[in-house]
Amino acid sequence: MNSIWLAIIGMLMFTFGYKYYSKFVAEKIYKLDPNYVTPAHKYNDGVDFVPTNKFVLWGHHFSSVAGASPIVGPAIALYWGWLPAFLWVIFGTVFAAGIHDFGTLVLSARHKGQSVGSITSTIIGKRAKVMFLFIILILMLMVNAVFAWVISNLFIKFPASVLPIFIEIPLAVWIGYAVYKRKKEMLIPSIIALVIMYGSAILSSKIPALQIDVVKYFGGAEAAGLFGLGAVGSAFLVWIIILMVYCYISSVLPVWKLLQPRDYINSHQLVVGLLMLYLGLVFLQPKITAPAVNAAAGDVPWFPLLFITIACGAISGFHGLVSSGTTSKQLDKETDARFVGYAGAVGEGTLALIAIIAVSTVFATQGDFLATYNSFAAAGAGGLGAFIGGAAQLATGIWIPADIAATIVAVIIVSFAATSLDTSFRLMRYIISELGVEYKIPSLEKKHVATSIAAVSSTALVILPQGPNGFGSGGYLLWPLFGTSNQLLAGISLLLITIWLKRLGRNYIVTLVPMLFVFFMTLWAMIQQVVFTWSGMGDNDANMLLFIFGSLILGFTLWILLEALATFRKKTVEPLTTDM
Repeated sequence: MNSIWLAIIGMLMFTFGYKYYSKFVAEKIYKLDPNYVTPAHKYNDGVDFVPTNKFVLWGHHFSSVAGASPIVGPAIALYWGWLPAFLWVIFGTVFAAGIHDFGTLVLSARHKGQSVGSITSTIIGKRAKVMFLFIILILMLMVNAVFAWVISNLFIKFPASVLPIFIEIPLAVWIGYAVYKRKKEMLIPSIIALVIMYGSAILSSKIPALQIDVVKYFGGAEAAGLFGLGAVGSAFLVWIIILMVYCYISSVLPVWKLLQPRDYINSHQLVVGLLMLYLGLVFLQPKITAPAVNAAAGDVPWFPLLFITIACGAISGFHGLVSSGTTSKQLDKETDARFVGYAGAVGEGTLALIAIIAVSTVFATQGDFLATYNSFAAAGAGGLGAFIGGAAQLATGIWIPADIAATIVAVIIVSFAATSLDTSFRLMRYIISELGVEYKIPSLEKKHVATSIAAVSSTALVILPQGPNGFGSGGYLLWPLFGTSNQLLAGISLLLITIWLKRLGRNYIVTLVPMLFVFFMTLWAMIQQVVFTWSGMGDNDANMLLFIFGSLILGFTLWILLEALATFRKKTVEPLTTDM
């Protein structure tokens, strides 16, 4: 089968979703008001609440949500064949992710820019809020640990990608100063920054002296390195420390100084990257060699695990945290929420779609695919590498050399993972501060105290536990729990929107249906994993860690659902325009 048909069908569905379905929801369900005074204007503090042009805000939002997950998830899910992954990405994006991301943004804008965790107190109750905040906190900790793990490993594997990534930081600071202090336009400077980044990527691909290979600094792969960790382990430790220091600084700076301009640059990266890959697809039109349905995938059933393996790219609770945590505080007009929220989800769906196509076409034969994807564990270990290889292959269709293409793809992945890491750190700071308010611990409300807790706990999770792959794999131990907790978070956010719409007397079917679907699949998968997979606590430390965190999240979620059910049955109706 020619892979171009997957792209055509997917793009037609995404176009329908944004042009027609999101317009219907915006006008008839969420009823956006162009005259509503958003929190960005009402509470403008120049740090977190900053009115922002909708294109710039889309860049921030999209870059924050489009980390490595919409690539890694589909690449792993190809284990079951391309058809189940393709269908979930397309229908999940149009009818679940877009509604969820769009809805949490509107809900937060109507509640003083509060996070979904805080809004839970208003809509369901105080106990539900505290439990929800703990679920979010655990998820943010996993995001920090896993994305730091991914970035560090990509820096080690692709040293040519380091220079372009670090060049982006001063460029973003310069753009932030030019735009917010000198009132310049952001578009041209960000394009110049992108040209400089990709120019450095080309140079570092061809000039070994520009490649920052930390492993070599410790004497090569066989050297003892720091603390006897070996050269690779020592390089990993160095990158983790550098990343955590960077995230600390980034998360306490005003959003306009680094976060917004860097995210805007990254939004252009995504556009350039997607154009590069889709144009390569048009010219090459490679055949799909992966099976539509992998009959050999009998060790791990696709139902219901497919729906938690592909989270970002179909629907993701992390998106709701970004929508309500940072994006809602920068929304200039309420009517911008449709473009920022729904189109942001469509953008991520587009990325997940090309990930499916890249991995489905990278292998010469179906036998080669089956040899690589011979087990679910093998799919997890090799999925990201398969995507980079497939994406580089597509890029050769527009005459980009394979080595340069691989570096550019690595730069794109690291950029988005780092942006998600930035946002996750900032959100974790917010949540720790909220818990400080809730439990009357004034020290936790301080910005630097909360950020320090986030940095130390995330670092410890990455480097202290000794996972099955040795030093530095500790953060990866929680990856199986990431998808389930992420989807439960999305279900709870949809639940909040549904109750809110019901109280306003509006049609809530558009949020109720995806909510029920997500809860059904995710709770089934979570119970299956906690009870049958991780309950063997004596087997290894990884199972014990997963069992404890999984049980806590499952218990908190069920309690929230019970309280929400009681709330949902109430017949109280709020004023049509809410601003609590």
